[in-house]
Amino acid sequence: MLIPTIVTLAALLVLGSLFVSLWTERLWYASVDFQGVFTKVLLTRGVLFVGFALFGALVIGANIWLAHRNRPNPLGLRRDDPAARYRLAITPIAKWALLAVAGFVGFFSGIIGSSRWETFQLWRNGEAFGTKDAHFGKDVGFYVFDMPWLQFIVSFVFALLLITAIAVVFVHYVFGGVRLGTKGPNFSRAAQVQVAVLIGLAMLVRAAKYWLDRYAMAYDSSGLFDGIKHTGANAEIPAKNILMIVAILCALMFFSTIFLRSWTLPALGLGLWFLTSLLIGAAWPAIMQQFQVKPSEPDREGPYLEKNIEGTREGFNVADVQTQDYSAKTELTPQELNASAEARVSTRLLDPTLISPAFQQLQQVRGYYTVQSTLDVDRYAIGDDPQPQDVIIAAREVDLDGLQASQRTWSNDHTVYTHGYGVIAAYGNKRGSQGEPVWVAKDIPPTGELEFEDAPRIYFGEKSPSYSIVGRPDDANPIEVDTPRGGGTAEEEAGDGDSTANTYDGKGGVEMGSLFNQVLYAFKFAEPNIVLSDRVNSNSKIIYDRHPRDRVRKVAPWLTLDGDTYPAVVDGKVVWIVDGYTTSNSYPYSESRSLAEATSDTLTDGASQIALPTDQVNYMRNSVKAVVDAYDGTVKLYEWDTEDPILKTWSKVFPGVVEPKSEISESLLQHLRYPVDLFKVQRDVLSRYHVTNAQTFYEDGERWKIPEDPSAAGSTKQPPYYLSMSRPGEENSRFSLTSVYLPNNRQNLASFMSVNSEASDSENYGKLQILELPSDTRVGGPNQIAAQFESDAGVRAALLQYEQSQNTRILRGNLLTLPVGGAMLYVQPIYIQRVGEGSYPVLQLITATFGEGVGVGQTLDEALRAALGLEQNGTPEPEEPAPEGEPGGEAGEAKTAEEYLADASRYYDQAQAALEDGDLATYQARIDSMANALEAAQRLLG
Repeated sequence: MLIPTIVTLAALLVLGSLFVSLWTERLWYASVDFQGVFTKVLLTRGVLFVGFALFGALVIGANIWLAHRNRPNPLGLRRDDPAARYRLAITPIAKWALLAVAGFVGFFSGIIGSSRWETFQLWRNGEAFGTKDAHFGKDVGFYVFDMPWLQFIVSFVFALLLITAIAVVFVHYVFGGVRLGTKGPNFSRAAQVQVAVLIGLAMLVRAAKYWLDRYAMAYDSSGLFDGIKHTGANAEIPAKNILMIVAILCALMFFSTIFLRSWTLPALGLGLWFLTSLLIGAAWPAIMQQFQVKPSEPDREGPYLEKNIEGTREGFNVADVQTQDYSAKTELTPQELNASAEARVSTRLLDPTLISPAFQQLQQVRGYYTVQSTLDVDRYAIGDDPQPQDVIIAAREVDLDGLQASQRTWSNDHTVYTHGYGVIAAYGNKRGSQGEPVWVAKDIPPTGELEFEDAPRIYFGEKSPSYSIVGRPDDANPIEVDTPRGGGTAEEEAGDGDSTANTYDGKGGVEMGSLFNQVLYAFKFAEPNIVLSDRVNSNSKIIYDRHPRDRVRKVAPWLTLDGDTYPAVVDGKVVWIVDGYTTSNSYPYSESRSLAEATSDTLTDGASQIALPTDQVNYMRNSVKAVVDAYDGTVKLYEWDTEDPILKTWSKVFPGVVEPKSEISESLLQHLRYPVDLFKVQRDVLSRYHVTNAQTFYEDGERWKIPEDPSAAGSTKQPPYYLSMSRPGEENSRFSLTSVYLPNNRQNLASFMSVNSEASDSENYGKLQILELPSDTRVGGPNQIAAQFESDAGVRAALLQYEQSQNTRILRGNLLTLPVGGAMLYVQPIYIQRVGEGSYPVLQLITATFGEGVGVGQTLDEALRAALGLEQNGTPEPEEPAPEGEPGGEAGEAKTAEEYLADASRYYDQAQAALEDGDLATYQARIDSMANALEAAQRLLG
């Protein structure tokens, strides 16, 4: 009785877990108003499971039954037959064995079939692309939508027939239909016919595979490039046509055993197929490749390589990239260059990867709040200025790890500390007097330049707890920790009673009023307190799957999501914006790319951004913009690429799930941007496919590479940077995403790449531009410029005191590259951080160069003027004495050497006072001013 009991309990456990999972998923989808997605996916997977399970079970079950039914008379079998022991063991349980095998094969067939629900829906609802491939003349939709499903069906049926044939041979062997003799196996008539028919059917399926393989060559990834090549067009495709005919003939020869008792014709058929596969399928293409193509490869492959270049640029949407020569030299005077830089550069100086500790220490407010380690860049129109400004922004989220150990109880973790509060934002191009950020939004309740409609509580975010139970009885006091009274400071500890409380009243979450739901979620999260606690009441809701990417992934499982989710304040509410991609790996002639490799850089290696999967793709579009409300978790999907056939297909599968692009509000449009992962993939593609001439592409002398990040250890790639800049020929700065290339084997700059990232600029959004430098350029690449900054005497002098101090660390920020005035401007912020608990990096200096000259200062203007020789590093150049009778100096008179010496003495006293106060920034500024005053006095004294 023990075995049936264990089996029953195991079955109940599996079924119970399945029920809990499905029912809680149903409740979750209902809570976000996406029941249709859950129902359609479940129904599709269920139908496929049942269909494939029945097909697999019937095919193998019927064949095993036929083999057993047509077994020879057992009285004629010898007892010393090697199969006798199997026969004796199976005969009593033959019926159960048949059901078990059929059930086993059917179950796994169903699992395999249901896993391809996306492929099935794309095949069933596929839209036409409206363009045809260059070889077969078929619509691209056939390759993207039909081919994956047809290839899967052929592979599945072929594998099922082989498994069935093996099972049938085994049954016939056990029951005497197949006997092993000295001259080989002997088949009974029934065994011969059944096995031959199964093999014949397998050969027909093989013929279908040859037919499909011809089309699959259009995106074949082997060889010199992806797609059909010279050998493929002239040998492999004709060979597959021949093999298809041979496979059909071979199948007919196997079917002939229905009428003929001999294996002669099937054997001849197999021999013919094998010989044809060897000579025509393998040898002919190999000989053509070796002796016809390789000696003249550039000429033979040229026309096909042109198709690959065109297909790849179309597949990754870079066909319209604007490439222009950029000399990186200028005839402008230093004064004109500086004026051009001031007019065109609104450079984001704050480094989002370094200032998180400053946000944390200055605006954390309580220990149970936190921000991401890498912050986000957005732009906002602030005050009366119509031109949006770059802003570094972070959501202030709840962090349970910030609680004291004594506070980590189930009640606190899941019913008290439930949400974050507001955003922290700072100007991207400003620094405070001590190098700290200049706030755009700060404090709790929020103050600053950003306006909020209601209290901006964050229940759904990147740091939210796994689940929280919210809601209180109508007459009960609130228990969710909310706003600290009086604003609070970073030094105040959590749980000191200095906080107000809140009760969640949003529409997000699953109702927990019924005991049934409480039991379900107690099982789901393996937590009995969900049932036992008095804090779970008739008004309670449970909120979970709270990361914005997780929520979007669940309501749109067919999307690949960008690794950088960012917060924005839209119409007074905090929302999360997620970019969604439609992808394929069967776009004709397009070179496939690994998403993980193409998007890997410093940020993904450091887990600052989520790495994309290792999927191989050769088609990619940013088709959807998703928005998740940070308070109630509402998910909105908006159509973005209105021409994408894959999005149109999924819109047919899930009607009404993706809202039209016209529904995007103007206020939301201001904060949509060009997605970083798409740009990374396009950057990876264009490192080689910026070349459009097949001969030049083949020679591969113009290949570029992405530089290593000079501000990070190791050999990881430099990430792209969001910042406002103006392109050559443009007057106004535009929010852009930028990167640079190096020649393949050198470290100097090859080109500068940017894309207009302002979604509100519908005419120019998404336009890629490459500024290509001459091949003999001397403009340094990022690592060369970083080394130039480090070795420059002025920079070293400015950093000397910090290098000599054991209490400070020097942190170099992102090295930005911008085209300005016909030249290339490099800008890098330098941060200083004191060693010790509670310290954070402060923006101390800015370094800049236009090539030869290096400037350093506390502002970008100082650094630019110093780099151009208009001022000395650190402070404005002291004034020369004015001629007699003309204004000069601070009071309109020419200053004397004695006055400069008095200034130097005053600066020295101020520097010593700042040093005693620990104010290193002011100390350095006063020392620099003293040095300049002394130099001016020396100049006057000759």
